[in-house]
Amino acid sequence: MRRPSLLLASGALVLAAAACAPADDTSSTTSAASPAGSAAADACAKESLKLTTPGKLTIGTDKPAYEPWFKDDDPSSGQGFESAVAYAVAGKMGFTRDEVAWAVVPFDSSFAPGPKKFDFDVNQISITPSRAKAVDFSQGYYTVKQGVVALDGTKFASATSLAELKDAKIGVQAGTTALEAVRAVIQPTKDPSVFNQQVDAVNALKNKQIDAIVVDLPTAFYVTAAQVEGSKIVGQFAANSGEPEEFGMLFQKGNSLVSCVDKALGELKSSGELAQIESQWLTAAAGAPELK
Repeated sequence: MRRPSLLLASGALVLAAAACAPADDTSSTTSAASPAGSAAADACAKESLKLTTPGKLTIGTDKPAYEPWFKDDDPSSGQGFESAVAYAVAGKMGFTRDEVAWAVVPFDSSFAPGPKKFDFDVNQISITPSRAKAVDFSQGYYTVKQGVVALDGTKFASATSLAELKDAKIGVQAGTTALEAVRAVIQPTKDPSVFNQQVDAVNALKNKQIDAIVVDLPTAFYVTAAQVEGSKIVGQFAANSGEPEEFGMLFQKGNSLVSCVDKALGELKSSGELAQIESQWLTAAAGAPELK
């Protein structure tokens, strides 16, 4: 479940031109020269896209737009993880930067049923079955990782590996993926302290009753920026079991753009560009190193 959090990559312009056979040409040669996927490719040609505003790709997100997902509350800068991903996708779909427009869309209303005033929304929205009943999602563009938060200057704040956290007294919220991740991945020598509410774990950290808390990375950004003064993200790690939580781009139900955005995301993944954007904005710039 996405929570608010605080903290340039432009994709290459790719637009494949497909030759069309004359309408009266019914030869077998023409059929052989037209691959089965050409119709789908043509559907994703820029001029074929059904857009909210003709000629513009309209992308929605909330305001304020928090770091490290966006930089300086300016989605149009291309800086911050989600801004960079959005422009990379737009580039793969054939849009230049000045052909991208941004719309303010409150988080909670983005996945409500009904017509949308955007082509897709990007706002740390987790893909869930219940939301997918009202809206459509792209394939995931970010798999949520776990973040370790400790008070700056304390023993475990300087840990650079998971092994260095084994002797830490770690707090987690009951019923979260963090609890499973701590037990399966960190495997601490002391059983985690389990709290009914996230705020209870936060207060225990403030009062130094525990050494660190583990929450999903988006929440870790929020904890360090707004909840616990003098805290820091020690690092992030991936849970190795269970169904991963993923963020997806959100569309009005039935929007034909989904397959085209999926195609663009697939290219960004296979080229390694998506991983590079994540490394730049959610690891290096965000001060959340990978713990292994």
